[in-house]
Amino acid sequence: MKSPSIEPIHRWTAITRSRHFVYVLVAPLFLVLLAYVVYPLFQTFVQSIQVEDHFSLKNYARFFSLEHTSNLEALWTSIYISVLSVITCAIVGVTMAFLLERYEFPGRKVLTVLAMVPMALPPLVGVLSFTFLYGESGIIPRSLKLLLDLEHVPFSLKGIWGVLMVHTFTMYTYFYMTASSAIKGLDPSLEEAAASLGAGRLYVWRRVILPMLTPAMVASSLLVFMVSMASYTAPLIFGIERTMTMQIYLSRTNGNLDMAASQSTILSVVSIVFLMVMRWYQALRNYQNLSKGISVHRTEVKSALGKYAAMVLSFLGVVILLLPILVLVLISFSTDGTWTTQILPPEYTFKHYVELFTDSKTWRPIANSFKMSSIATVGNIIFGVAAAYAMVRMKFKGKSLLDVLIMLPWALPGTVVGVNLITAFSEPTVFTFNQVLIGSFWMLPLAYFVRHLPLVFRSTSATLMQMDNSVEEAARNLGASWWYSFRRIVFPMALSGILAGALLAFVQGIGEFVASILLFTRKTTPISVEIFQRMYSFEFGTACAYGVLQITLIIIVLFISRKITGDKAGTAL
Repeated sequence: MKSPSIEPIHRWTAITRSRHFVYVLVAPLFLVLLAYVVYPLFQTFVQSIQVEDHFSLKNYARFFSLEHTSNLEALWTSIYISVLSVITCAIVGVTMAFLLERYEFPGRKVLTVLAMVPMALPPLVGVLSFTFLYGESGIIPRSLKLLLDLEHVPFSLKGIWGVLMVHTFTMYTYFYMTASSAIKGLDPSLEEAAASLGAGRLYVWRRVILPMLTPAMVASSLLVFMVSMASYTAPLIFGIERTMTMQIYLSRTNGNLDMAASQSTILSVVSIVFLMVMRWYQALRNYQNLSKGISVHRTEVKSALGKYAAMVLSFLGVVILLLPILVLVLISFSTDGTWTTQILPPEYTFKHYVELFTDSKTWRPIANSFKMSSIATVGNIIFGVAAAYAMVRMKFKGKSLLDVLIMLPWALPGTVVGVNLITAFSEPTVFTFNQVLIGSFWMLPLAYFVRHLPLVFRSTSATLMQMDNSVEEAARNLGASWWYSFRRIVFPMALSGILAGALLAFVQGIGEFVASILLFTRKTTPISVEIFQRMYSFEFGTACAYGVLQITLIIIVLFISRKITGDKAGTAL
């Protein structure tokens, strides 16, 4: 006679070993993605084709009208800036990765560390640092004007070139990380074989090295394009009014919700098309290193002229990379309201840092950001890990659809995500348990969850792909349940990738600005929006103190991530 306590265990084991059990696991994933990614996107599209509750393409006709070209100009400008940003970031990032990984010269080790410094600059903070340094009232243009006794500043960052400068400096690290990792795995025998057959250096670089970097460059290009399309602060600060993010924000602020929905839909289509094209190109040009050679060794620069030039360029590189952070630290000690026409702030104080942790009003945005980003990150871990495990270890119908749905937020700018959530959850729905989310605490954590779910998913997937299935299979063959083998074997072995993605998602949530500016309320103001508001109140010292706090947190997280993942850069890409 069977024990009654053992029978349910056998029944559960039989269920978990069933070929249909996978659908029990993936059904909640599809439900979450349907509720908070697909449904908001669909609702935005529905609103864009409705005028006074009737079907109409009036908004799209107005968008593509040749009489009122502001929207078309905004679309062209956004695409133009994004494509140029991809090109400039690729040139800087890949070149820097090639030089630092292939050559040994004085100052290389210092540059290798400092090359990651821009990663510590959140987008909003990075734009502010460049404004303080190189803007029309910036420290360097004013200094040169005084030094050279000029009537006007000799140069200043503004317009598209100002935006490109900021984008290149803050985003080249995406190319640098992935290209460095790929270059370390290149086999020098391929280049030697090409050279022995008479190929020149340019030909070898174009036909051998670059093709091997294609997967890394496609991933980086996609990320830079999406981040550039979502850029809001840089165009705002540098005087470019006609970008898609600006147009959406203005339409939303002016109460023209139908047009904001139409603009968001069009921006979504452009981003998704770019995502599909890049993935198609990556699949079409499949380059794989099948040789058994060793990885690249660095070539030492031996000429005296080369070493001298390397030392000078390394020093300039260190100065350029450190200046944005140093100027933020300097201004964070300045007394609010005292810095007007002077080159440097005239008065300094420690008050801002004291107030960050003692004044309840100043501390509230910090507490909000930590709380909301933590909640979103917990959700990212639960659903990101489950999705990664299902995609890598299980077979089921709808696998490609799940991959597309979970990566869809990666292709959507923060402005679009914000508008989608506003459109979908301004009324009670079954997905919100018949509650209105607009104006509630949960809007921002939900936005951060949607935006950063792909980070945990990709990071965990990359780790699971490198794990041997035999350990888990052995545990299952010895009678371990699916849950036991996942909890005691798979999860601990994949922990490094999970933590890397989770930490990155957490700091991205802390620095998220574009979606936050649309969704925040007075009680839920995060750090990024508080910095923006302090800047426009001319409280530069307090704004920069917040910025330095963000930078410090990101540096700590990057350090921990590097310790956890070793030298595997760009895991989450």
